[in-house]
Amino acid sequence: MEIEEEKQGSVVIVSPVGRVDGVGAPDLDRRLAELAERGEHSVLLDCAKMDYISSAGLRTVLIGARTCKQNGGALTLCALQPDCKTVFEVSGFLAIVKSYDTREEAVAAQTEAG
Repeated sequence: MEIEEEKQGSVVIVSPVGRVDGVGAPDLDRRLAELAERGEHSVLLDCAKMDYISSAGLRTVLIGARTCKQNGGALTLCALQPDCKTVFEVSGFLAIVKSYDTREEAVAAQTEAG
């Protein structure tokens, strides 16, 4: 799994490419921890190129969201692909982590909130 990263204003956009599973989730976990250590607490997980997420990936998202919230920020999602969106819905994660259809909507919402 590859992880792309960019910053738009105060929001760090992290884009996992491929599968966020038992193999890829630790890489994403490390990246989110590095962002927290750098003081980046407004994180957008752009899921446009993520084609699979496992329970290990869900755990990583949950930990990242908690860390951001504890530090006064938020982790949000955007562009969930249909299969991944189903996993987030069935697991109840969309009640915990906000999700937006587009990157632009998510960045605007986080900028207003933060």
